[in-house]
Amino acid sequence: MARNYAKENKWESSAIQKKRRAARGRARYKAMKKGLVHKGDRKELDHVGYHPTGSLDHVPTKVTSRRANRKRQPPHKGYKAR
Repeated sequence: MARNYAKENKWESSAIQKKRRAARGRARYKAMKKGLVHKGDRKELDHVGYHPTGSLDHVPTKVTSRRANRKRQPPHKGYKAR
């Protein structure tokens, strides 16, 4: 199945997705202030639990490696299980 870049761009520029991206940025900034993560450390903040919609502002986070965080993402429509 080919990617639909027009659909992806439309979603990424939507108001809802912009707010969610800003919330992820705020969470990372707070973790940097606490000294949990640093620029270039290849770590990500995992928002604990599955939150497909809504605000991420008051969701607990934990520091994980990039690989571990991407590995445990929920399944997406159109992707085959590996």
